[in-house]
Amino acid sequence: MNTLLKILALSLWSMASLAAPDAHTILKESDQARGGGLPGIVWEIKLQSRDGERNDEPQRILVKAVDDSSVAETQEPIRFKGSKILQVERNMWMTRPGLSKPIPISPRQRMSGQASNGDIAATNYAGDYDAELSGTEAVDGEECYVLSLSAKHKRTTYDKIRYWVSVKRVVGLKAEFFSVSGKLLKTATFKYGNTIEDQGKRIPFISKMTIRDALIDAETTMEFGTVKVKKIRPSEFDLGQMQ
Repeated sequence: MNTLLKILALSLWSMASLAAPDAHTILKESDQARGGGLPGIVWEIKLQSRDGERNDEPQRILVKAVDDSSVAETQEPIRFKGSKILQVERNMWMTRPGLSKPIPISPRQRMSGQASNGDIAATNYAGDYDAELSGTEAVDGEECYVLSLSAKHKRTTYDKIRYWVSVKRVVGLKAEFFSVSGKLLKTATFKYGNTIEDQGKRIPFISKMTIRDALIDAETTMEFGTVKVKKIRPSEFDLGQMQ
């Protein structure tokens, strides 16, 4: 009888293991809705920052991305037109008209308001973070996986992230960003009003990201539009071309 009980317990454990979602798989699939893991994608960001009662000048940025590479070029305001941020794997550079050569920058540096340089690039959380499933929790009535993300290297935008991913849609709905010491820095919410097509499959794509400071009354809103999946020339991500 004991042997039968052991076999039954082992079978139940095996079934539970097979049914349990894998944190890395969840994270990798959720990346697609924010530009990760696609053959090539182009989109436009309208960025608006607010600090208390003061509103900063709005910006419009064109982003092209594929794999671990992306380039973001400022379209507006006109005086910053032509400024670019290039990301290749774990490295980033910034250039603008008048500079003799690109300047190395960090994904953690603030680009505008609460948005860091890394926030405007394609999301590759699955490549940059180790993921652990912490449980499930509802966000605005929608059941979510709660993932705890830890940076694999020092070139990530954040050290630690607590990430809520919709169980049904497998897209990130909410995030909390922490320092290496565990201090909450910022929070973010995401909306997915765009749709893209890849290999005959329709995929929801981010339409709005709102980032809020954890300590002061300041936030940055990024609205994503004119999203297209398309092949991008490797020369777009050539540092020499930026010079």
